[in-house]
Amino acid sequence: MEKIDVFAHVLLPKYYNRMLSIDPTIPKSYSFTNIDSLKDMTIRRNYWNKETKQIISYANINAEDYCNPSLSAQLVREANKELIECINNNNDMFIYGIGMLPFNNIEEALKILDEINTSKELIGIQVFTRHLGKSIADPLFRPILKKCEELNLLVLLHPVFDERKPDNNIIFSWEYELSQAMLQLVETNIFKDCPNIKIIVHHAGAMIPFFAGRIDNILKEKKNEFKKFFVDTAILGNSKALELAISYFGINNVLYGTDAPFGIMPNGATKEIEEAIDLLPLTNIEKKRIFNDNIIELINSNR
Repeated sequence: MEKIDVFAHVLLPKYYNRMLSIDPTIPKSYSFTNIDSLKDMTIRRNYWNKETKQIISYANINAEDYCNPSLSAQLVREANKELIECINNNNDMFIYGIGMLPFNNIEEALKILDEINTSKELIGIQVFTRHLGKSIADPLFRPILKKCEELNLLVLLHPVFDERKPDNNIIFSWEYELSQAMLQLVETNIFKDCPNIKIIVHHAGAMIPFFAGRIDNILKEKKNEFKKFFVDTAILGNSKALELAISYFGINNVLYGTDAPFGIMPNGATKEIEEAIDLLPLTNIEKKRIFNDNIIELINSNR
């Protein structure tokens, strides 16, 4: 069975080196930059299982955090071009890409969305739970989300730390930030403003399935809005947690994703996540939906 990993990351060398020229301290702030298979596609290929095709997006070193609006837009365009080149040079391993946007330059971001929409290699954008200290649900970013719906581009939601919090950690804070962003998007009526938007949330929808009872009883008028998100399977295994996510979001809204090459060294948790899915009490048809069919249907609907 062909498998398509919807949430795999790269940090391509031209873009990374440009960012290093702007801030040489980046490796001290982001230890993940030491993962060779994130930057070197020859090393990445050595770990590839030759079965799973990846949809790749950049690791979270975002131009708007380091550059003025004009330079940010320039670097994003260059990064997207490099991503397209990487996909074409490794099209047996990478099937599509997810573009970047400059979130400190909304006018140019909207133009870049049009550019992404004309690309056969790029099928959406990656957004983060917070940009420039603001929630992704902030009105400043709503034009971007509305245009993604208009162009039928996928929106992949990835966590970042809320820098106002002194005790951020990769184990629990990541999932809290995703859950908060989902709540904020629902509370600001994202699915009413953009009823056809396709948002894919990293890490199996984080805390939402576990706290479904609280959602149902505290947010009665909006409880069904959360089930309009799509989610991936990137929780480092854990069949029971994946089973809960499938039960909550529905089999058609769960997509195979691993967060490669993060999670388990040297190249991610692909094996562990595949095994966790195989252990689920699902039919082969249902497993195929997770591994392949659901993302293919989303891609076909937006081309």
